[in-house]
Amino acid sequence: MGLGVRWTLHGDGRTPAPGAVVRPDERLSWPRTAGLGAQHVVAMFGASFVAPVLMGLDPNLAIMMSGVATAIFLLATKGKVPSYLGCSLSFVGVAAAIRATGGDSATVTGAVFAVGAALFLAGLAVQRFGARIIHAAMPPVVTGAVVMLIGFNLAPVTASTYWPQDQWTALLVMLFTGLAVVALRGFLSRIAIFLGLIFGYGISWIFDLVLGKINSPVGGGAATEHWRLDLSGVAKADWIGLPSFHAPSFEWSAILVALPVVIALIAENAGHVKAVGEMTGDNIDDKLGTAIAADGAASMLSTAVGGPPNTTYSENIGVMAATRVYSTAAYWAAAFFALLFGLCPKFGAIVAAIPGGVLGGITVILYGMIGLLGAQIWINAKVDLRNPLNLVPAAAGIIIGVGGVSLKFTDSFELSGIALGTIVVITGYHVLRALAPAHMKEASEEREPLLDAGTSSYDAEETTSSSSRPTPDH
Repeated sequence: MGLGVRWTLHGDGRTPAPGAVVRPDERLSWPRTAGLGAQHVVAMFGASFVAPVLMGLDPNLAIMMSGVATAIFLLATKGKVPSYLGCSLSFVGVAAAIRATGGDSATVTGAVFAVGAALFLAGLAVQRFGARIIHAAMPPVVTGAVVMLIGFNLAPVTASTYWPQDQWTALLVMLFTGLAVVALRGFLSRIAIFLGLIFGYGISWIFDLVLGKINSPVGGGAATEHWRLDLSGVAKADWIGLPSFHAPSFEWSAILVALPVVIALIAENAGHVKAVGEMTGDNIDDKLGTAIAADGAASMLSTAVGGPPNTTYSENIGVMAATRVYSTAAYWAAAFFALLFGLCPKFGAIVAAIPGGVLGGITVILYGMIGLLGAQIWINAKVDLRNPLNLVPAAAGIIIGVGGVSLKFTDSFELSGIALGTIVVITGYHVLRALAPAHMKEASEEREPLLDAGTSSYDAEETTSSSSRPTPDH
């Protein structure tokens, strides 16, 4: 396949036969491929332009670099792992923590550049030694806890910065977005965040029209009178132009806060490679190291010019599952469209005008979903939290990460929040495991629970009693 940029035409190039799939090295006609590419761009919009706004970075540059990152990823994996790389939401909490201590955009991108470098090295290590080194260093109990504390660490940002700007708009947007995620089907459910943004724009415009200006705090500052939806910057923005670039700045305190996100990115990449392999029917586990390294390299390039980091997007994997078209040609088309959007400052101005109340309603759901992905990791891996070996380091690390507990070493250096919580989870687990008695290390199903099973005992009784009941006739 070479670099994966040659495709054979699938069938007549129009519609796949019933039950057939368009494989990564195949394509439909170019107009249909372009349409699929545009659909992939829409799918990634919801999160990919919200993330840079929440991180305080240029959304135009973020969209442009997502196209570049996707091209790098497709070339590195030689077209065997169809995926789109968009701005990673895992870094939103890191950016907020860095800015809270006085860091600026250069400090944020410098810290994230270091994370990209660590991810690149992790990918090379997986290529050399296999995925077992990842599982050994970061078992599911650790990765789940770290992902959870990263997500829930964001709660104060919503509560103190976005929600107070317009609580009623935030409430309506939260309700609409939640309803869209649950009630809509297929592709529409995949862009529920995007639909929530559009709904929020509309509600903010109506409220301004009917109620006039609102008096509320902006960005966590003092209360001022302002319009909910201010589009003055859109009118002034050019249609064509380059986004704003800046060089990263490196500070150890910021880098230490950001490094734990490596764990979340490795988990994301591993899950996405596995999902793509299952959908296409190809065994691409040998591409895991390459995928991780490519993600790291793309993030380094993006942050080197002032953009956000990138990661593979589950939204686009969902589009593939719905369309059964796995052609990498569609992703090349999506990358091209992203580059074009990045060259339109007016688009960036529209994104930057997202009302604070709208972000409040969306982030309540979004941040919670990020945190609960950690719980999903535990569930999928059947992590036994009744075992103190798993429970103690996870519990301590999560509370430290969510509560912002700090450990001060000198007047100029301290560890807190995400960084300290991650260190406690990782080192705590491995130290406790080295000191724990043998029976704690056994598989949970082979021994009695070491802690009170809690409500699980009622679940067991209910299951038993249900199985003993006679089955009704149909």
